[in-house]
Amino acid sequence: MIFRLGRLVGVKGPGLILLIPIVDRMVRISLRVITMDVPPQDVITKDNVSVSVNAVVYFRVMDPSKAVVAVQDYFYATSQIAQTTLRSVLGDSQLDQLLSERDQINKVLQRIIDEQTDPWGIKVSMVEMKHVDLPESMQRAMARQAEAERERRAKVIHAQGEYEASEKLKDAANVLAQSPSALQLRFLGTLSDIAAEKNSTIIFPVPIDIIKPFLEIMGKNKK
Repeated sequence: MIFRLGRLVGVKGPGLILLIPIVDRMVRISLRVITMDVPPQDVITKDNVSVSVNAVVYFRVMDPSKAVVAVQDYFYATSQIAQTTLRSVLGDSQLDQLLSERDQINKVLQRIIDEQTDPWGIKVSMVEMKHVDLPESMQRAMARQAEAERERRAKVIHAQGEYEASEKLKDAANVLAQSPSALQLRFLGTLSDIAAEKNSTIIFPVPIDIIKPFLEIMGKNKK
């Protein structure tokens, strides 16, 4: 950028540049992508949770003349715009959105900052939140919530398994009820399994239908 007596006279590219001493002044502007770190900002979310968030902004100068003439210090101005936009956008978001919808929030931040810095000839290509610092009390509460959620899922899975097992036992009972001999074979199979374990005590299940007549005879004798 060449200024002659305080007036912008042109933009020069790389190479040999001739300047008039005392009259001309040169200002160098880098056209490379600039990485700017946004310092941690204390934000109160929409659901009244205090968090500290920092971010990084990637931008470049597209129009050097606007970056020099339209604003005094484009780097400082972009930094301030990024900080205020970060607090504003995150203040309108809930904590769950801040943790689970970071990609969408990053896009909103990039769009707003780019629109505000466009008159300065600056193009913001990307904005990324780096770290969300939660209070210790909130971290403990979230840990308890996650533990309770895991316990709930474990109980639901266990109950579902019991339900499916009961359905299978019901089907097996219906099959055995249709064939009494199958029940006797099941008893013999159980005895074979018990004998394989070399146990000293064997419990043999006896159907109630077998001993029911004896119980009726004993009841009549008592009368």
